Amino acid sequence: MKKWIAIGAVGMLVLAVLGIICVFGVLYPLKDRTEIISAATEYAIDPVLVAAIINTESSFDQNKVSSKQAVGLMQILPSTAVYIADDGANLDLFDAATNIQIGVKYLAYLINKFGDIDTALFAYNAGEGNVARWLVEQNVNQLTKCPFPETNAYVAKIKRSMKFYHGRLS
Repeated sequence: MKKWIAIGAVGMLVLAVLGIICVFGVLYPLKDRTEIISAATEYAIDPVLVAAIINTESSFDQNKVSSKQAVGLMQILPSTAVYIADDGANLDLFDAATNIQIGVKYLAYLINKFGDIDTALFAYNAGEGNVARWLVEQNVNQLTKCPFPETNAYVAKIKRSMKFYHGRLS
């Protein structure tokens, strides 16, 4: 009898672990690993950060289009893609590799422009112009929060998501 209780307990534990893994995979999917690592390496960006941004922006849905017409995995505006790409012609922002390449290049540009990752993330979500104005208004060089609650939540979500991607992109 004790043997069957032990087997049942182990079975329940295995099912619980499998359930957690399933939920983990749904909430924190990881697709396009090669493209993420390639673009992140090219622009010296942490691939964990890139995966967390993609998860936050699109939940890895390469066909997503926002109400503001941002497109694909990293939710790039077509005008931003043309601005940031060396050759803006024929950019297919629904193509995972293209979208990740442009998104990571834009993120690297923002980090270089603003000097830190958090401020760059605020700009990625709320726009460069807003962030530049907030820096002046707050008389600071970096942002830790901004006037838009949804943007503060966006940055916090990326930071939380990063914890779940560590170890999965090495």
